[in-house]
Amino acid sequence: MAMAFGGGWGGGGQASNPGGGLPFAGVPSEMRDGVDRLLAAEPPHPDPDVRFSHRPRPEERRRLTLRGLLARHWRLVVAAVVLVVVSAVAGQAGPELVSYAIDHGMVHPDLGVVAAVAGVYLGVTALGAMAQWAMVRTTGRIAARVMYDLRVRIFGHLQRLGLDFYTSEKAGVVMSRMTSDVQNLQQLLQDGLAQLVVQALTMVVIASVLFATNAELAAITVLIVVPLLAAGSIWFQSASVRAYARVRDGIAAVLADLSESLQGMRVVVSHNRQARNVVHHRNVLGDYRRAYDRTAEINAVYGPGSQLLGYLAQAVLLAVGGTMVLHGQLSIGALAAFFLYLNRFTAPIQLLAQQYTTYQQGYASIRKLRTLLETEPTAPERAGAVELPPVRGEITFEAVSFGYDPAVPVLHDIDLVVAPGETVAFVGPTGAGKSTVAKLITRFYDPTAGRVLIDGHDLRDVTLSSLRRQIGVVPQEPFLFAGTVRHNLTFARPDATDEQVWEALRAVGLVELVERMPAGLDTEVHERGSSLSSGERQLLALARAFMAAPRVLVLDEATSNLDLQSETRIEAALDVLLEGRTAVLIAHRLSTAMRADRIFVVERGRVVESGSHAELVAAAGRYAGMFATWTADVEGDVEGSPV
Repeated sequence: MAMAFGGGWGGGGQASNPGGGLPFAGVPSEMRDGVDRLLAAEPPHPDPDVRFSHRPRPEERRRLTLRGLLARHWRLVVAAVVLVVVSAVAGQAGPELVSYAIDHGMVHPDLGVVAAVAGVYLGVTALGAMAQWAMVRTTGRIAARVMYDLRVRIFGHLQRLGLDFYTSEKAGVVMSRMTSDVQNLQQLLQDGLAQLVVQALTMVVIASVLFATNAELAAITVLIVVPLLAAGSIWFQSASVRAYARVRDGIAAVLADLSESLQGMRVVVSHNRQARNVVHHRNVLGDYRRAYDRTAEINAVYGPGSQLLGYLAQAVLLAVGGTMVLHGQLSIGALAAFFLYLNRFTAPIQLLAQQYTTYQQGYASIRKLRTLLETEPTAPERAGAVELPPVRGEITFEAVSFGYDPAVPVLHDIDLVVAPGETVAFVGPTGAGKSTVAKLITRFYDPTAGRVLIDGHDLRDVTLSSLRRQIGVVPQEPFLFAGTVRHNLTFARPDATDEQVWEALRAVGLVELVERMPAGLDTEVHERGSSLSSGERQLLALARAFMAAPRVLVLDEATSNLDLQSETRIEAALDVLLEGRTAVLIAHRLSTAMRADRIFVVERGRVVESGSHAELVAAAGRYAGMFATWTADVEGDVEGSPV
C-alpha cells in the first residue's frame, strides 16, 4: 500500500508540509553532494511480496517450537555450533599452556620455552576471540531472522482472529505477546542458547583435562563442588521459574492497564479520575515490583553462595594438592593449572543456572505465544471455500439462531429475505440483537444454527476476501488510522486516483471541508482521527465506503452519536451512497429507519414486525408505539429550543 509521507525532496530544495507546523527548508547546498552520494549508494528497497490468506499455510499451522523456529535457518545454526565448539575449546587451552610453561620453562629456566608458549597462548586467545566475535554475530543474525518470521506470523494470525478474541482479551496483554514475550525469545536465541552450549561444553572440556592430569585430585574436586553446586542450581532453577512467571504476568498487567488508561484518557479527564488511576497503576506496578524483588532475592542467595563454594573448594585443593606437590605426586605447573581450571569450573555451573533462567523465560514465552497461535478464529475460512462471484445483493436468513455464548442465545430462529437493491432497517431496544444481525451478514460471526446467504451462497462456503470485497461496513464509531486523509479514504482501494478520491468526497459533501484543510488530501488526521469532529469522521468513513464500491452496505447505527446538523449532512450523503446497493441499516434513530424500503422490528432476538414505515404505523403495533414516543420527543425538543 502506498503511503503518503509529510516531507520529500523538492526540485528547488523545498518540500511540502502537509502536517502543518514549520515547513521543511530543504537540504543546504553545501550538503547536497553528500546527500546525493548517500542516496546513490542506498540499495533498492522493493515492496515486499506480502501474501495473506485467511487460511493459514501448512507451515503456519505447525506447532510453535524452538526447533521449528531454528529449522528454517539451519545453515546459520550449524555455523553457530561450529563456532561455539571452537570458542569453548580455545578458551580452555590457557591453563594447560601455563602449566607447561611453569614446568618446562620456569622450574628449569628456559626463555625459549616461555616465549614459545606465550606465542601459542596469544594465538589461541586470538582464535578464541575471533570465534567468539563470529559466534555473537551469527547468533544475532539467527535471532533477527527468527524474530522477523515470528512477528510476521503472529501479526498475520491476529488478522485472522474473530472479534470475540479482541472483546475478551485486553489490548495490553496482546501487546505484551508481541513485545516482551518476543523479546525474551530473542534474548534466548541471541545469547542464551549459545551460552548454554558454551558453558556445558566448557565443563566437559575442563573435567576431561582435570582427570587426565590427576584423577585423584580431580575426583576430590568434583565430588566437593558438583553435588553442592548442583543442589543449589536445582533450587535456583525451580525458584527462578516461579518468580519469572510472576514477572511475566506482572508486565502483562502493567501494559494492559497502561493501554486501557491511554485509550480512555478523554473519559479519565472528564470524570477527574487521574488521581485514582495513578493509585491503581501504582498498585499494579507494586505487584510487578514485588515479583522482580523476588528474583533479586533468589539471585542474591545463589550468586554469593556459589562463590563461597568455589572458595571452599580452592582451600581444599590447596591443602590436598600442596601435599601432593611436596610428596612429588604432582608438579607445580599441574597444581597451578588445577587452580585455574577450578575457577573456570565453578563459573560455568553458575552461568548455566542463570542461562537456564533465560531459557525458562524464553520457553515460557514460547508457551504463551503457542497458546495465542493455537487460538482458532471464530469464523474460519473453510478449506473448500470458493470465490464469491459478483452479487446482486440478495440476503437471506434461514432459521438463524446465534449466541456469543452458545448457552445464551441472542437471536432466535430468524427467517427473512432482503431483495437486491433494497434498503432495510433493523430497529428495537438496546440489546435486542440488531447489531448482531449486522455482524452475521458481514460474517464476523457464524450462526450457531441456520444459514446466512447472499445470492444463495452460504457465507461459510465462500472465501472471506471475496465476501469482504463486496460488503462495506460503516460502524457506529468510525475508526480512522494515523495518516493522511487520502490514506484513510483509499484504505480499501489503495490504487485509487485523486480524481476518484475527489468524486467520493463530492458524493458525501466533504469537498469544502477538505479544501479548507492545511494540506488538503495530505492533511494528517492523527491517531483515531482525533483532529476531526465526530460528524467529519463519520463522513470520511462514508466516503471510504463509497470508494470501496461494495454491492452490500451495512451501517451499524452510523448516525446515533451525531448532532442534528451533522445527522442531516450524513443522511444526505447516505442518499448517494445507498443508491443501487443493498443496504442494511441498524438504526437507533427512527429518522434513519424511515428512509428504508422495509423495517424489521427486533425484540429479544426475534423479528416481531416487518413492513414499510407507513404500513407499520398503520398496523398500530410495536413500531407504531416507538414512532409515537420518538415523535413526541422530537416535538418536545423543538418546542423547548431557543427561538
